[in-house]
Amino acid sequence: MDMNMVEIDSVKSKVEEHILSSSFNEKSKIEEDTMIFKEGILDSMGLMTLITFLEEEFGIATQDTDLVEENFETINAITNFVSQKLS
Repeated sequence: MDMNMVEIDSVKSKVEEHILSSSFNEKSKIEEDTMIFKEGILDSMGLMTLITFLEEEFGIATQDTDLVEENFETINAITNFVSQKLS
């Protein structure tokens, strides 16, 4: 089952809301392709909180092999990661 655009947009907005609320950043400072860790928006504890949020919010399981920077470096990357897990 492929996710449709509405579902993908919903995932993206939930991910964005979580990152904004956990990092106390302005919405204007975080774009969909902002490098979340390189810009210092989230740190390693933020990553663990993010993963817990994703697992609880979307009912997905994150494996050790999923814990690569490419899956979590931007809002778009996180959205793609969740979409792959849900499909």
